[in-house]
Amino acid sequence: MPLTTLEPRTALIVVDLQVGILGHPTIDPAGQIVARAGALADAFRSHGLPVVLVNVDGAPATRTDRNPTGAGRRLPAELTALVEDLHQQPSDHTVTKRTWGAFTGTGLGEHLAGLGVTHVVLAGIATSIGVESTARQAHENGFHVTVAVDAVTDTSAEAHENSITRIFPRLGETGTTQDVIDLLARTR
Repeated sequence: MPLTTLEPRTALIVVDLQVGILGHPTIDPAGQIVARAGALADAFRSHGLPVVLVNVDGAPATRTDRNPTGAGRRLPAELTALVEDLHQQPSDHTVTKRTWGAFTGTGLGEHLAGLGVTHVVLAGIATSIGVESTARQAHENGFHVTVAVDAVTDTSAEAHENSITRIFPRLGETGTTQDVIDLLARTR
């Protein structure tokens, strides 16, 4: 569903724009995604709206092809650092996750509810993993969801397209970075 409105208390959630993730090949240049996410963050801050910056540090203690031992693992600190182009501010809320979605075990839902947030806008990498999982969890937690479709990318074109065309429209609204920024300017 195309972007129609932003709730009065909307928060931006930027997923996994960190040094260790940006080294992976993506279908869209990661620099463009970071620039758009940074523009969204600047716009949200300028309107006094919350910005949440999410990084991933490890994985849950399960057996998968990528984690055959079942032991929880952590990433080196230099790989979890958020990219400087997001212009992180002291007012930003930082979430470190150890699962695909930013809500599991992080207190993010409670934090947003405490701020009176009812709507979230998402940007980041990877579309079909961290962004989609966070969008699903936000929806399940009762938040209105918008995805800035030109501020997300993936390592797989097929997975990205599936999320953009099939999953996100069922969870909420979609629009471009400029659509979100323009709507913020018109409604604030």
